[in-house]
Amino acid sequence: MTDTNDRTPSVFVHPTADVESGAQVGDGTKVWHLAHVRSSARIGAGCVIGRNVYVDAGVSVGDLVKIQNNVSVYQGVTIEDEVFVGPCAVFTNDFRPRAQNPDWTITPTLVRRGASIGANATLVCGITVGEYAMIAAGSVVTKDVQPYQLVAGNPARPKGWVDEKGEVVSRDVDNPPHRG
Repeated sequence: MTDTNDRTPSVFVHPTADVESGAQVGDGTKVWHLAHVRSSARIGAGCVIGRNVYVDAGVSVGDLVKIQNNVSVYQGVTIEDEVFVGPCAVFTNDFRPRAQNPDWTITPTLVRRGASIGANATLVCGITVGEYAMIAAGSVVTKDVQPYQLVAGNPARPKGWVDEKGEVVSRDVDNPPHRG
């Protein structure tokens, strides 16, 4: 893990990106055009942070994560290893957003290892996305997603089950396949 004040050659930060002092960026990670990584954010090794991505203070991103262009990852979000976040996805962190609210609190969101989040998906705060789950493009996720579950729609609803490669293995939404 490299503090941004002491970058090693194995971390690439595009000249137009803003990685604030105090942010930690792992070896082999690439931070592309116009991305903004706030202080106290932690990004693991081997990640790709796409164009115009915003990673807020206190956010934790695991190793081998790919965050595509125009994604906003707000304070309170934890993304584990090997997660894919598609273009223009958004994570929220406030159930009752107001321009002026001195009492607001951050509501955390957790994305478990290997999950995939489709383009333009919105994840409403306070949820957990299970390991290797798949969220379809354009979905609005308001509830927890089980491990290996495929969800789609607004609001997102179960549509089946996937394997670690993302292949649909069952459309029986009530009975996940046996793993073993």
